[in-house]
Amino acid sequence: MERHFNYRNDKATLYLISTPIGNLDDITFRAVKIMKEVPILLAEDTRVSQKLLHHFDIDKPLQSFHEHNEYQKADSVLTELSKGNDVGLMSDAGMPLFSDPGSSLVQKALAAGYNVVCLPGANAAVTGLLMSGINATPFYFAGFPERKASKRRMQLESLKYRQETLVFYEAPHRIESFLKDMLDIFGDRFGVILREISKAYEEVIRGKLSELSTLADWKGELVVVVAGTLPEKVDFSGSLVEQVDYFINEGYSKTSAMKKVTEMTGIPKNEIYREYLDKTKKQ
Repeated sequence: MERHFNYRNDKATLYLISTPIGNLDDITFRAVKIMKEVPILLAEDTRVSQKLLHHFDIDKPLQSFHEHNEYQKADSVLTELSKGNDVGLMSDAGMPLFSDPGSSLVQKALAAGYNVVCLPGANAAVTGLLMSGINATPFYFAGFPERKASKRRMQLESLKYRQETLVFYEAPHRIESFLKDMLDIFGDRFGVILREISKAYEEVIRGKLSELSTLADWKGELVVVVAGTLPEKVDFSGSLVEQVDYFINEGYSKTSAMKKVTEMTGIPKNEIYREYLDKTKKQ
């Protein structure tokens, strides 16, 4: 176990800076203050972030930090931290690390003993979830779905029996196929699409997946919120063996059926396998 006080030491700090997701008033006073103070600022797209700095009269060079240079750049960031220089990591919009690069940098900074401080701020996933009207807790953030159709369908299959509200990001040119895949795999659940959150054309579209999948005028940034599966769809009161057999009868392999029961119950797969094996031997 390790305990660390971020504000009670003289170590350098890696700041995770949340930026506006639309309206520039979404920025916090503290975020602006930190952007002005840190000697080094990292940005996924320096052109986007430079506009934000200009708006708040911050004259400072930006260093590029994106998915293609994340691992190489992390070493130079650790070098700066070792010199006592604080570093700020900005998102193009919203919270860093939410479907954005930076996780490996945070892990390395923590392992090296530096402070990692996340500044609270705007986040499209949570904002969209709260506006959707669907139960906000518990929820499961899945990020961007797989781009390849076969992988996307496999991903959705793995989420099919989750009871948490599901939250996704998706691009306009893939949303139609994504909605049709969800309708095919999840069934006709209730869903909400939140478009251009915090921008002038913010729109909230609610309806069944069958209704949403008929729309074609998709533009802008999209957050997709979908209701989780209802527990009454599967008899959870049965034994583990009966639950595994349910999925086998639905067409799943024995291994996949056990995995589904693990997802629903939280019971480790090896325990389910052991009980299933013992009871089937006695039958």
